[in-house]
Amino acid sequence: MRKYLSILLLFIFILSSLHTKAQYDPDKVCRIENGKIIFLLNLKWSEKEKKEISALFDLDSTLMARAFKGEANIYFEGDQWKAVRLKSYTVELSKPFDLNSGKKEVNTEDLYTLIDKWISFEGKDDPGKEVFGVNKFEISYTFHYDKTAWFYLAGRKSAKNVYISGSFNGWSTTQNPMKQVDTGWTVDLDLKPGKYTYKFIIDGTWISDPYNKLREDDGAGGYNSVVFCNNHLFKLKGNETSRSVHVVGNFNNWNPRELAMTKTPDGWVLPIYLRDGSYTYKFIVDGKWDTDPANPSERKDGHGTTNSVLDIGEPYLFTLAGYTDARRVVLAGSFNNWKTDELLMDKTANGWKMPYILPAGNYEYKFIVDGKWITDPGNPFSKGEGNYENSFLALKANYLFLLNNHADAGSVIVNGSFNGWNKKGYSMVKKDGKWIFPLYLKPGKYTYKYIVDKTWIIDPGNKLYEQNEYGTYNSVLWISQ
Repeated sequence: MRKYLSILLLFIFILSSLHTKAQYDPDKVCRIENGKIIFLLNLKWSEKEKKEISALFDLDSTLMARAFKGEANIYFEGDQWKAVRLKSYTVELSKPFDLNSGKKEVNTEDLYTLIDKWISFEGKDDPGKEVFGVNKFEISYTFHYDKTAWFYLAGRKSAKNVYISGSFNGWSTTQNPMKQVDTGWTVDLDLKPGKYTYKFIIDGTWISDPYNKLREDDGAGGYNSVVFCNNHLFKLKGNETSRSVHVVGNFNNWNPRELAMTKTPDGWVLPIYLRDGSYTYKFIVDGKWDTDPANPSERKDGHGTTNSVLDIGEPYLFTLAGYTDARRVVLAGSFNNWKTDELLMDKTANGWKMPYILPAGNYEYKFIVDGKWITDPGNPFSKGEGNYENSFLALKANYLFLLNNHADAGSVIVNGSFNGWNKKGYSMVKKDGKWIFPLYLKPGKYTYKYIVDKTWIIDPGNKLYEQNEYGTYNSVLWISQ
């Protein structure tokens, strides 16, 4: 594995330092897509920023300079690179790249033989950063979504070619041409619900959507337009004489002024994108808070009132066996800021249950039984120790850390860039003489080690490793899209 492939910078501490050092977005500098490693180089970068990019991404400065000079095909240190000018100040530098070498990504069949029912391995699903999103177009008819996204760009009648480019097509300059109509240009795209960024390319000139108020920095001194493909419609019938109606919920921290609904002939509506999760909400009609009269699903809020409940996605069933004499059991975890009065579990004949929807990720949780906090007795995976030990849950896990040949060890911990190299790490569980720990990891590069009875070792089952600042090496793990 070549040195300059140490990229993607998913480490939290590196990401934060990048934002303070230079005016570029590391998520947009490099990506891996369709069997290629791709760098987006900006001709507007200062010399200082070029040096930072070269050092932080291990991208050779000579290679960068040749791409900046306009060379289309660059043979460099045994690799064939291709450079393409996307716009006046952006160059796409790419080469073929295979992530599979040395990788041990999850094998679902093997995992089910090792791990019990409470861990979910349902494939890779990156929930993204946005919990919710609402579109803000100056003219409503310039975008429409109903399983298919329809974009409209008005005017530009003299243009010869118009394309739409964005996060949905890897910022391709030719993949999605727009069709000219009497009043402008249109295109239909098959997109799943979620957040997307995009621009139009008019005869080679890139522009953001002039009718879209949502935008974000493109890392090159301009802006990308932002659009949400919605997956839910909040609807409140009647209230024709009301002056204002808002939606408020745990997805927007109960902000009463943020999400205004639009008046229609038969009531009020708000199309919205919501990431997979379990949400509570209310309507605010002229200042009065109330639950959704059309939604029978409600949950007590712990303060004597109830909230309407909306579930997006498939729920995970938390269960606690026994404790049938308990009067009250509450589920609390990192997914709800450890609130002690929100998720009241339902009593069953053999214990307690709580279906709750969560996006793919790693979570910590506990049960509160009549005021006493306990870890999940049916879950062998945990994080922390003593009073700070919590049960651990990996939903839609896509990687299994597996260590052989240490069956006699008293403890094994996996530690790495995915948890900030916290020394406590994740305590692995011994199963059939093997030490295992499942995690959900976003696409990118990670480094890690095992701590076997307080001795740090690299992964003997992984051929990929690199030097670290201590001269002791770290194992390297790649997670692909």
